[in-house]
Amino acid sequence: MEEEWMRDRALLRDLLNKDPQTPPQELARATGRSVSWVKKWRKRLQEGDPHDQERLCSRSRAHHAPYFRWDLRVETCIVEMRLSPPEHLGRTPGPRALLYYLPRDPALQAAGVRLPRSSRTVWKLLRKTGCILPKPQRNLWPTEPREALEEIQMDFKEVSSVSAEHSPQGKRQHVIEVCNFVDAGTSIALFAQAREDFHEQTAMEAVISFLQTYGRPHQITFDRDPRWVGSVSGRDFPSPLRRLLLCLGITPHVCPPHRPDKNAYVERYHRTYGQECLQIHRPSTRKAGTRGNRGVFAALQRRTSPPGPDLWQCPASCGLSDVA
Repeated sequence: MEEEWMRDRALLRDLLNKDPQTPPQELARATGRSVSWVKKWRKRLQEGDPHDQERLCSRSRAHHAPYFRWDLRVETCIVEMRLSPPEHLGRTPGPRALLYYLPRDPALQAAGVRLPRSSRTVWKLLRKTGCILPKPQRNLWPTEPREALEEIQMDFKEVSSVSAEHSPQGKRQHVIEVCNFVDAGTSIALFAQAREDFHEQTAMEAVISFLQTYGRPHQITFDRDPRWVGSVSGRDFPSPLRRLLLCLGITPHVCPPHRPDKNAYVERYHRTYGQECLQIHRPSTRKAGTRGNRGVFAALQRRTSPPGPDLWQCPASCGLSDVA
């Protein structure tokens, strides 16, 4: 590429040697370049010895002027204000607060040094001095594929088209919710239950109904909804749902906070359920929401996995058959 550029520059030099008064438009047509390119290189070729081959080479694109460096006293003052907040400030000052306090420092006023005027500049200085540490890079690992009915993911989906006027309990939000159960091995939606009064007891009843229908999986994944995990005050004592799953030999897997990707299959199903059913049919009652959910079941797969004789069946002694 550099050879082609030098060839065009040499052609321009020869044309200028023949007739220095040639218009730039004609030189641009002769060299196959733009008029601005001709004007730039005509000026460069006329500045020195016309036979100097170094004139045909490209100039360095590196930054020639030295970069601006902040005074060491400014960086030291920023670090001191960050570690020891000035004027009895009861919190760690951020970039905007430091911009306010820097011009009020008497030492910097006496020195007359240049001060930052942008919070972004202060943020860069805090990063440079180590007062703000960069976020550690997360290592993402793909999820291992699951077998059918090995892991079940469950979550609640709000039917937002139902008006609060239809709520018998006077609820303003989450009037009707659907509890969905999705198989992580096949991405098939297996079970759904719609109710107006989902709380800790009714949520457990939905889980019991699913276990009675499809048997016992190896693991059930759910988020940190208080209806699943209980309150924060009971962190040292498992919630009733978790104790039930542990007694049945099922591993309860609680997703970390702010990580819906750990419950990806049911979250992806909720998106399809909302776009292909709720936003189209706009159900206004619980039965309509249930029918719409079944309609999405039929759209997602032609068949569901019916409980077979090889799956775990709920024994009568466990007491699950008396609840439902």
